[in-house]
Amino acid sequence: MKIDIHGHFTPRAYYEELETLPGVTVDRRPGGISFLYRHGLQWLPFNEAMFDADHQLRDMDRKQIDIRILSLSTPSVYLFEPKQRITVCRAMNDLIIDRVAKDPSRFRAFATLPLPDVEASLIELERVRHAAGIVGITIGSNMDGLPLSSPSLEPLWQALNALKMPVFEHPMIPVFADAMDEFTLPMRVGFFYDTSLAMSRMIYAGVFERYPDFPFVVAHTGACFIDLMERLDSGFLRYPDCQKFITKRPSEYAKRLYYDTCSFFPPLIMMAQQYFGTDRILFGTDYPFIDQDDKHVRELPLSESDKALILGGNAFSMLNLKPHQG
Repeated sequence: MKIDIHGHFTPRAYYEELETLPGVTVDRRPGGISFLYRHGLQWLPFNEAMFDADHQLRDMDRKQIDIRILSLSTPSVYLFEPKQRITVCRAMNDLIIDRVAKDPSRFRAFATLPLPDVEASLIELERVRHAAGIVGITIGSNMDGLPLSSPSLEPLWQALNALKMPVFEHPMIPVFADAMDEFTLPMRVGFFYDTSLAMSRMIYAGVFERYPDFPFVVAHTGACFIDLMERLDSGFLRYPDCQKFITKRPSEYAKRLYYDTCSFFPPLIMMAQQYFGTDRILFGTDYPFIDQDDKHVRELPLSESDKALILGGNAFSMLNLKPHQG
């Protein structure tokens, strides 16, 4: 079974809501990729095909993907004003639940929470967690600037840990994106930096020490995070500030996390596989923003049994999936 852990849900209604945000303009290009701009900078790509509800299935059939785990992408709902954030979040979760219900053998979903409002997020978590097809939640690498290591998020981590609910991290535009004012660098570079910063903060802040029981998936094969292992461990061994909230080297916590294959870069995927283990790697396509199939996994110098685990076996176990749901 082939399971895509990183496939995005992109309803037209979501993009229409994003267009209402201050500073957002639209560059529509008939027949090609269009863009949302924010404060004059290229922000989010889109095309008409991805708004077609059945395009997902056609894409999956073409790539021989059995199940795709849908999730809302950047910028999630974090940029909306508090009341609108809750409204948009509930609407998007209802839409994603309805989409899964139409093809329950092909889709599951990560729900979205109206963060950084933790109280509202706990209410929404309770509302959606029993819905058919919901297998976890998705969370951004920052929430309109609030880091994932913020003490204000402790009740959320506690709840997710008690439920053993999987969490899928996806990068957001970093807070320093104004310094990346050309070449779509906020997405090309900023995404990877922000994921790496988020994971470093979470580990040093002791989130995974206090709450070890919920699976956590890091997008884009950990971004730049694997390269930082030696430096993070060195910080723990040398600096008191890096020892305040953890009792083990950061690499020990990193080895308990999961990493998707959406770097699409075989040397990095192999580094992750060798360092973290085959059972920590999950296949992803980053649909619809990257038109990838499973070639980047099939061509890895690994055994067929290892490839089968990466392409679906690991996700099936981690998400506790059943062959047919709903």
